[in-house]
Amino acid sequence: MRKLSVLFTAFFVQHFCVPAVHAQTNEYKALLWEISGNGISSPSYLYGTVHMICSEDFVMGEQLKEKFKAAHKVFLEVDMDDPAMNMKMMQLSLLQGKKLSDIFSDSDYNKLNIFFRDTIGMPLTLLNTMKPFVLLSMLTLKSLPCSDPQSYEMTFVEMAKAQSKEIQGLETIEAQMKIFDDMPDSIQVQMVMRYVNEFDEQKKEFEKMVEVYKQQNLDALYRHIMASPDISGSEETLLYNRNQKWIPIMENAIQKEKIFFAVGAGHLAGPRGVINLLREKGYTVKGIRDWEIQSEK
Repeated sequence: MRKLSVLFTAFFVQHFCVPAVHAQTNEYKALLWEISGNGISSPSYLYGTVHMICSEDFVMGEQLKEKFKAAHKVFLEVDMDDPAMNMKMMQLSLLQGKKLSDIFSDSDYNKLNIFFRDTIGMPLTLLNTMKPFVLLSMLTLKSLPCSDPQSYEMTFVEMAKAQSKEIQGLETIEAQMKIFDDMPDSIQVQMVMRYVNEFDEQKKEFEKMVEVYKQQNLDALYRHIMASPDISGSEETLLYNRNQKWIPIMENAIQKEKIFFAVGAGHLAGPRGVINLLREKGYTVKGIRDWEIQSEK
């Protein structure tokens, strides 16, 4: 059974893991990055993921495997190896004192119910006590053109277990979930209904995003996903503040030992992305083209 956190992050990357584009550059052309200098004894590594991807598009190069193996510890956005993760996610996914039918208008709720019945394969009544982001997570997974997608994060969790590596999180699941809890219900309703009303377009956009990801072109990935209106005006809360909070945690870790970090690819580039924030702290952050793949689409 997939961890509920994978369901959550599948939605999170497509909608909120992309910073505003201030300039179109060709600097960010890798997914694997080496962090060195500034007094650390040995380099650590940073990898940009797409949280859910079809098996045929899932690629893991030899250098990535080598750098992962050499690391002493693994950091993901959240500790997905936490045995209490599923329970926390379930508790945090429940609406308090209201239901979806209280949040959505009658017409939107009826339309949503029909869509979930016909497209997702379950009536909305089974989800009536769940928060709207759960619906978005399920819609995002359904937009993938395959029935059994893979997760880089869960693969890293399995690799870490096999290699007896400790896994930690750059933030807590409670902190991630609070981002949605702080959003007005009306905004969340708009997001859900936009996805439903534009479902075919969303599927095409997700495929385009994956193709750009496979090209390891972070700048193009930003420009592509920034077409989504869901991040507009909320960059600070959804992205920049999180990136900034991660930096001291990363610094503290890499000063002690060799670390492998894996976060959504949208967090890496841009003036306020993780790569530039580390460089501003005095570290050398160098991209590594771990593999090349030719698009067939």
